[in-house]
Amino acid sequence: MSKPSPARYRTTNWSSYNASLRKRGALLIWLDKDMAWRAMPDGRPGRPAVFSDAAIQYCLSIKILFKLPLRQTAGMVASLLKLAGLDWPVPDFSTLCRRQKTLAVQIPIVVPTGR
Repeated sequence: MSKPSPARYRTTNWSSYNASLRKRGALLIWLDKDMAWRAMPDGRPGRPAVFSDAAIQYCLSIKILFKLPLRQTAGMVASLLKLAGLDWPVPDFSTLCRRQKTLAVQIPIVVPTGR
């Protein structure tokens, strides 16, 4: 029995095809301007935390998504905040290193359907 010949597809709308290829490389990162970036006083003795758990979670998510070391993560987060027009301080690598021990970063995996 012979092997069937593979299906051939012809692109008929090149402008739409090119636009869809450009969209494939797009990157969108949401930043909520109302997010509590700075930590609230917790009343415990000792030096209070400067950054909220949400800020550390955001930084560690960027670290995991782009497979960056902590110093490069701080630089990328600073760049993203600047692009978003936010004048927020960025946690340094030692803060991220210390706080990542107490936070579990979980990124949900979205499985595309159809194709």
